[in-house]
Amino acid sequence: MSRIGKLPIGLPKGVTADVSSGQVKVKGPKGELSVTYNPEMQVKSENGSLTIGRPSDSRTHKSLHGLTRTLIANAVQGVSGGFAKEMLISGTGYRAQLQGKNLELTVGYSHRVVVNPPAGITFEVPEPTKVVVRGIDKQLVGQVAANLREVRKPDAYHGKGIRYADETLKLKPGKAAGAK
Repeated sequence: MSRIGKLPIGLPKGVTADVSSGQVKVKGPKGELSVTYNPEMQVKSENGSLTIGRPSDSRTHKSLHGLTRTLIANAVQGVSGGFAKEMLISGTGYRAQLQGKNLELTVGYSHRVVVNPPAGITFEVPEPTKVVVRGIDKQLVGQVAANLREVRKPDAYHGKGIRYADETLKLKPGKAAGAK
């Protein structure tokens, strides 16, 4: 049996799950999410938790077992606590600021880059060089953070640009180090 798939998903206080054929709707204090899963998987709600079963031990069903459990667990965590990704901006004159709900980035271009948040995403700028992307959908938070990073990827020689807070950069030595 799948190690991840066999674990029950506990529903925190204030979170409810409505299971129907091929879909789970999760409601919580932060919002509502819907997860579509393969109808061959068996999702049951009992005693304040969700359990996922599979019809056979085939390779496809084993992989769907763990995937289904993870997607539903992410939805439960999202509606109860939400997700956040921290982004750091490094470089001389590089900074971020909020203009209403939009994020305005000054990252070395001749113009400022304005990023409009999709529905369900909010930006926070605790410092001019730090941006926090928040939302209840884990996939959407990660995609918006990746799109922010694409605006100005970290430079391989100096590390200037937008990067994840937990990302470590391995800088190249440059010409002077190779001339010896």
